[in-house]
Amino acid sequence: MEKEVLMMRRWRERKAVKSKKRKAEGKYSFWDGLTDVLIWVPELIILPFRLVYLLVRLFGRVFRDGFDSI
Repeated sequence: MEKEVLMMRRWRERKAVKSKKRKAEGKYSFWDGLTDVLIWVPELIILPFRLVYLLVRLFGRVFRDGFDSI
């Protein structure tokens, strides 16, 4: 029983050391990639609508200012 506990403790220590080493090296993990995708997908979907909205505002301001100067 104690042997199994000791083996699990060593395994956890090695895992922690590897994890710290990986983080210190700055490696890009699967979870980093997944979070990037989850953040960027909504941005890419919303981007065209934002651009259209901004263009409509721009043209509205140009026409409004153009008519004010007449």
